[in-house]
Amino acid sequence: MRVLGVDPGLTRCGVGVVEGTAGRPLKMIGVGVVRTAADADIAERLLLIERGLEEWLDEHRPDVVAIERVFSQHNVATVMGTAQASAVAMLCAARRGLPVALHTPSEVKAAVTGSGRADKAQVGAMVARLLRLAAPPKPADAADALALAICHIWRAPAQDRLRQAAALQTRLQKGSVR
Repeated sequence: MRVLGVDPGLTRCGVGVVEGTAGRPLKMIGVGVVRTAADADIAERLLLIERGLEEWLDEHRPDVVAIERVFSQHNVATVMGTAQASAVAMLCAARRGLPVALHTPSEVKAAVTGSGRADKAQVGAMVARLLRLAAPPKPADAADALALAICHIWRAPAQDRLRQAAALQTRLQKGSVR
């Protein structure tokens, strides 16, 4: 499975591509950041993010896009910008018919470090270790994007089984399965 991880943000949108399957060594395919100027018009910034993500999708051809789920913060402006960048990533994936998976920050931290309260340095260190890199990717947004991709690769099989079980249970309750 090849996953494009996206750590959404208006100024720095982290992107990282990881390939592999659960239980096997993972391989980093690419990592980077789509940047926009903080003083640029919001519409222009979103267009630049869309163009950057489209280039990553064209170049790396992922099977799925994993995006950090926007969570509530005290700074509404930051949440809005993050949500807008996240929506652009979802749109780019949907345009290509790619599945989108949303993972919370604590879910990603727990998957790669074992603790949902890990700090940025711990996440970066574990990403480097898991992908056999000499050092954590910089900036942290890039490491976070790789962590999202890793989280999805490891959690997707279990999540798929849960969805299938729930669908089967629904069909059984409706009497459509014999």
